[in-house]
This record gives sequence, C-alpha cells and structure tokens, in this order.
Amino acid sequence: MKLLVVGGGGREHAIIKKLRENPEVTEIFACPGNGGIAMDATNVDIGAKDIDGIVDFAVREQVDFCVVAPDDPLVLGCVDALEAKGIPCFGPNQKAAILEGSKVFSKGLMQKYGIPTAKYAVFDDPKAAVAYIREQNQFPTVIKADGLALGKGVIIAATLSEAEAAVASIMEDKLFGDSGNHIVVEEFLQGPEVSVLSFTDGKTIVPMVSSMDHKRALDGDRGLNTGGMGTVAPNPYYTKEIAQVCMDTIFLPTVRAMCKEGRPFKGCLYFGLMLTENGPKVIEYNCRFGDPETQVVLPLLKTDLLTIMQAVHDERLADVNVEFDPKSAACVIVASGGYPQAYKKGCVMSFGNVDNLPDVTVYHAGTAEKDGRLVTAGGRVLGVTATGEDLPAALQKAYAAAQEIQFEGAFYRRDIGARALKALENE
Repeated sequence: MKLLVVGGGGREHAIIKKLRENPEVTEIFACPGNGGIAMDATNVDIGAKDIDGIVDFAVREQVDFCVVAPDDPLVLGCVDALEAKGIPCFGPNQKAAILEGSKVFSKGLMQKYGIPTAKYAVFDDPKAAVAYIREQNQFPTVIKADGLALGKGVIIAATLSEAEAAVASIMEDKLFGDSGNHIVVEEFLQGPEVSVLSFTDGKTIVPMVSSMDHKRALDGDRGLNTGGMGTVAPNPYYTKEIAQVCMDTIFLPTVRAMCKEGRPFKGCLYFGLMLTENGPKVIEYNCRFGDPETQVVLPLLKTDLLTIMQAVHDERLADVNVEFDPKSAACVIVASGGYPQAYKKGCVMSFGNVDNLPDVTVYHAGTAEKDGRLVTAGGRVLGVTATGEDLPAALQKAYAAAQEIQFEGAFYRRDIGARALKALENE
C-alpha cells in the first residue's frame, strides 16, 4: 500500500512511524514532512494547506490511503477534496472539522446538547465583550479567538486591564487574523487537565490512553503558553470512574450530537478536559491528533494503526479490538532558545548516543536537512519519547535521552511529569 500523510511536525512523525509497522505498507509520502521524517518517509515539497497540490499529487501517485493530520487542511476541506477523487482518508470532512474550526460552533453544540463546559458568551463587538467582562467581574477569565490560531488563540486574563488588552489584541489588532472576528469569553475552570484522544467512525467511539500536556514554556508552569513542552501518559488523575463519566456525559453525547447536526465525525476526536469539583467539563475539542500528546499515546498502541484508521473510514470501528500497552510513556520537547517568541533557525544538531538507548524514540518536529546534516527549523524541534514499566522509569529514560541532544540554544523543561508523579504518590 502507498500512504500519504499530510503535515510536517512531531505528530506526523509519530503517525508515520506507527503506520510503518504494517507489513502491507510499501511507501509513505509526507506533505511536506521535515528533516527527520525523511528517514521514515518520502518528503514531498507541498504545503499542508495546498489542497489542490496535495490532491494532484495523491492522484498522480495513485495513493491508496491518506491521513490528514493537522487542523488547517482538515478545516479547509482536504478530506472532502481527496475523497471526491476516490482516495480514502482518515480525518473528518469539512463539515465535521468545524468542531475545532469554530469555538463559537463548538460551545453552541455543547450548550444545545447539555455537554458540560464552562459558562460563556460570544461577541463580535469588542466594546460589548469588555462590558460583559466588567459586568461578570470574575478573574481570571478566558478569552478565545473563534477560529484556528496554531493552538495559541487562548488568553487567560488575570485582571480587567489584561482582559481589555486581550480583547483589543484579538479583535482590533488582529493578533490571530480573521480567527479573532468573533471571540468567546468564558469562565476560568480549575482542576487537573486531561487530554483524551479518541478514534470514532461517527457511531462508535474508542478513547485512547489519557495524557497530560505541559503548555507553559518554563519549569513550574511559568512563562508563555506554547504548543506543548511535553506530555506523559496515562494521566493519573483520569481514573476508571472518571473515564466512565466522560464516556456517558461527554464522549458519546458529542458523537451523537454531531450526527444529529448532519455533521458525523470520523477520525481522531480530541477532548481537552478539566476535572472540576463539579465533574469533568470540556475545555476544547480538536478535530485531530494532539501534538505532543500523539507522541506518548501512539507508542503505547498495540493494535495496528492502519487497520484502525481503515475501520474508521469504513464505519466498522466496532469490529476492531483496540488495545493499549499498560506501560507508561513520557515525551520531553527540546525547543529552540527564545521559543515561543523569536528563535534562531539552522542550528546544526548532534544526537550523541540516543540511537542506542532502549525504549527511546526521537520524533522530529522542527528540523530540516542542510548539506547532509540535520538542522533546526522550528520552535519545537524534537520530541524525545520513552516508554517504561511505570512513569518514573519512562521519565528517567526520556531525560537521559534529552541530555544527549545538543544544538545552539537548545532548552527543555526539567519538570515534565512532576504533577503526575505527585498525584501517583497521593493515591
């Protein structure tokens, strides 16, 4: 089989490595891929948002199956365009991808179908938004751009002046472009955060291993929000009892609601959850695998990934026994100095003894090849993942591997998994 994976980050590298395990796979193309992905697939110089280019390439190469991984091409209708040419895909169509493409839509869906989430209001006028924030007078408060913003379209304002500045930057200064034409202002939820990726064919939903993301750039959850500085799986706060509550009140109701709206969701549905005193609530939906959650979830998947993806496409997920290894996994993101703000590119990387370390995989996110050497090409450069019998073992291996990697300005958080370890101690 010839496969095509759309995207070029750490998530896509993790998907490609897992797809390669299927013996029927003869070739994998990546659009556009990256320097490290080139070791596991054939990179094609077509951007993830170039829908016409992707479709033309897939038809020309007679691709048998395509995985559309990032949010932008999904929201732009990449799956629809490929399937119109007879190429089966894993990923939601454009009508279903709105679940991530519009915060206004997703909050409205949750309200309509009684799916637990934060109290909120929607605005297209900055003055009205600020008046509402003043009236509520509850801080911190959360301000979200309606559309896609590279996972960074959320500002948590601690004071009224911060909230006013956030509304102005999103709606007037267009910090996130047209994504900020509408905003959602919502209450700040408190509790442990949990990410749950799930396979769904629009009828059946199969949650994957839970995980815990670390969004802030610096140790102690300080610094700016990033796309994610590391993850661990499973998340110790996500017990069997809570998982059942989520299935009954969030997961199944969401899948059924999308069907009722004429937008059946097929692909990977990501639930960003907050475990509040009043039970689990949805912070956000994503219409695809999370990054870097994928880098700790897929290494624990025992069932063949391509088999699952084909079953999702064919709406026969109920026939597949999806199994995960009961071990733990940890991912430490090695980033460029200055990220998530300005950072240098083109730094030559060395990997020391990483290749010889047991149970370790290095996923490439922001890398490129230059003169036969791998160089940095993004803010989040590498995801260093390790598996172990328990979380302390996985973390020890991941950090031992991260220490082997060197390039100018390289940095990573030293406390990935610390909160999870504390939760395990308190059990």
